[in-house]
This record gives sequence, C-alpha cells and structure tokens, in this order.
Amino acid sequence: MSAPAKGRLLVIEGLDGSGKATQAGRLAAALAADGLPVRQVSFPNYASDSSALVRMYLSGQFGSKPDDVNAYAASTFFAVDRYAGYKTGWGGFYREGGLILADRYTTSNGAHQCSKLPPEQWDAYLDWLFDFEYRLLGLPAPDAVIYLRVDPVVSQRLMTGRYHGDESRKDIQERDLEYMERSRAAAEYCARKLGWQAVECAAGGRMRPVEDIGREVLALARAALE
Repeated sequence: MSAPAKGRLLVIEGLDGSGKATQAGRLAAALAADGLPVRQVSFPNYASDSSALVRMYLSGQFGSKPDDVNAYAASTFFAVDRYAGYKTGWGGFYREGGLILADRYTTSNGAHQCSKLPPEQWDAYLDWLFDFEYRLLGLPAPDAVIYLRVDPVVSQRLMTGRYHGDESRKDIQERDLEYMERSRAAAEYCARKLGWQAVECAAGGRMRPVEDIGREVLALARAALE
C-alpha cells in the first residue's frame, strides 16, 4: 500500500466491552507494517483536561443515570474533547496526509445519544450532530467506520471480568443494561443508515477469538483504503 495523498480517518466503533481498544491496536500495528503513516487515537481522552465534562457525566456528577443529561448536552461534552485533541494533537498529522485510526469518534455520539431519544427523532439528531462536529467545529468526517457488533449481555459479562467483579468501577452507561440495549438498537440503526462495516464479534453467547475478529477488521480497513 502507498501512503494516501491526503489525510484519512478510520474509526473503530462498538458498544462498551466490544473490544475496540484491542482491535484498534492490532489494526494500527498491521497498517504500519503495510508502510502507512498511521497514528492511533482514542476518545474520550481521559488523560486530557478537555475530557473534564465527560468524566463528570460518566461518574454521575450530573445525575446517576445516562438519561439525566439530554442527548444534545452530552454530545457537546464529547465533541469538545475531540476538538481539543484535533487542535492540539493529531490534526497536523492528519492534514499532512497521515492516517488516523480512532477508537471511537463522533459516531459514538450517534449510538449512545440517539438512545435517549424516540426513534422518530434519530435522523434529526444525527443531522444536527454531524453538522455541529464536521461543519461548525471543523472536525474531519471519517472515511470508513468498522462496527464491532456484540450483544450487550456478552459485553456486560466482559466488562465485569475487566473490573474483576467490582460493579462500582463501571461508569453510569456501563452499569445500565437497559440503556446499553437501547444503545445497541441505535447503533444498529446508525450502521444501516450510515454504511458502517459490521463485524460479528460474538457467536453462541461468547466472544470469537481476537485473531479471527482482527483478520476481518484488517480486511475491511485495507478495502476502505484502496
């Protein structure tokens, strides 16, 4: 593969516990081995001050349930964090022709915040979201989105293992199974409407091997970059 003539942005999406960080790391290494100039980013950027409102929201300081903060307000918290990352971090690399591989992006707002709205309002919300982030804030739109599809029951089990059974370590979204199920429905809608490439990550109530998922993710990424 040759380096792209302009910046490219690939996004790995999925609900909490779907293996995004693992697959993004594997994909970044594989694309770098292909000779591409690639930089991996992750949102929210919890190490940055720009994620302060995100951290307050997820820790329950604005309310103990996700629905205590409306879709539009919550969206701005995450958008500001992305804007700060673009302006102070990866924007220059992207504009110089680099490939950005994002673990979550604006598309996460689509899934998580649509779930707070009635389905008949989803299209209007998505129109607002993309206009806000891509036009008004000036963030780049993704060239492709790879969606890791996992049943919320399976992902909840994985997150419980990640936190060694300590449910108190989950944020307000992660611990709310009903909210996660609504987010799954919204993510499936976004995947259909926006043309995300889906990878089935679970079979028979269990996660598929990381390597098998990774091969599918890499094939989709390479196809998107052709």
